[in-house]
This record gives sequence, structure tokens and C-alpha cells, in this order.
Amino acid sequence: MKFYDCTTAPSPRRVRIFLAEKGITVPTVQVDLRNGEQFTPAFRAVNPDGTVPVLEFDDGSRITDAIGICRYFEDTQPQPPLMGVDARDKALVTEKQRQAERDGFYAVMEAFRNHTRAFKTKALPGAFDYEQIPALAERGRQRVANFFTTANAGLADSEFVAGARYTIADITMLVTIDFAGWIKMTIPEHCTHLRRWYDAVSARPSAKA
Repeated sequence: MKFYDCTTAPSPRRVRIFLAEKGITVPTVQVDLRNGEQFTPAFRAVNPDGTVPVLEFDDGSRITDAIGICRYFEDTQPQPPLMGVDARDKALVTEKQRQAERDGFYAVMEAFRNHTRAFKTKALPGAFDYEQIPALAERGRQRVANFFTTANAGLADSEFVAGARYTIADITMLVTIDFAGWIKMTIPEHCTHLRRWYDAVSARPSAKA
């Protein structure tokens, strides 16, 4: 098996952190997104969408979604559990992970890709071209500001995003907050619960993966 990665991209970073928490090492191929390697015929043969991460198995089959890749490793190596321990807990972790992704990660992506010159015709990831819409960049920033406030409230009485245990929801939120730095947005001073949580999870060794 091999893992197609890009050390500067937020999506594969979620998988790297997940693997680090599990203590799993996978042979890695770096894809040079900055210079457009993802659009070459060679990489399109791996993933027609031209995105990372990709997990390729020995038989040539592939998973091209970050959470899908994490799901595979959760099932093949259940300890430590990062996606829940029983039916209710798994449902809660899924809910919190999707909220962080929808309200945070995608909001940052909306702001970043609709503003950054390099994405003039690539406002959405994937195989097709989409022109930037400047109004979406501003909306994305508003969504990120709301995300900070909501995340702070959710951590007022909780050590981690989905309760007392570190999970994939924490991974998504950590990567989202660091990704927000790309649009020059950081945790507001009044979000003390979010700052306490962020300092704690950033100190975990896996955060450097």
C-alpha cells in the first residue's frame, strides 16, 4: 500500500495525524501541488479528481477521501479508538466531525479558494473548472467567524470536541483552525474554551505529523 500526500495541504494532514495517533506508518508518495503535479496525466491515472490524499492498495484499488481513509485504518486497527467506541459514541463522533468539516473546514476552503489568485479557475477542488466568486470569499470568512464562536461554546463543558476522548472530530477542528491561518483568521481572544482546547491538542506529538 502507499499513501499519496502533500505536506503543505490540510486534507492529507488529517490522515497523517490520524495515523500518528494510531502509531501506523504507511509508505508515502509526495505530490507537488504547488507546481501542479496533481493535474498531470500520471497522477490523474491515480485519482481523476486530481486531489490528495489517496490510499492505494497493493491490488491497485484506491480510496480518495480523507475520512474514508481514516475509516479503513480505524477498522483495521481499532486501538486507540478515534471514531467512537459504541453505537451512540460513534454517532456522536460522526456528528461532531461533520459539523467541524461543514462549518469550519469547508468555510475556510470557500474563503481561500475564492480569493487566492492561483485558484482563479479552480474555486472548487476536483476534475472540473469553476470560476471564483468573490462574494463567496467574504461569506466564507463570516462562516469561519461563526465557527469559532460555536466551537468555543461547545467546548465550555467538554475536554474534547466529542466528549472526554480525543477523536477524529478534534483532528478535523485542529486542522481547520490552522488552515484558517491561510486566510489570516485566528481564534478570537474571547474564545477562551477554544483556546484552551487548541493549546492542548496542538501539544500532542501527532499534531506535528
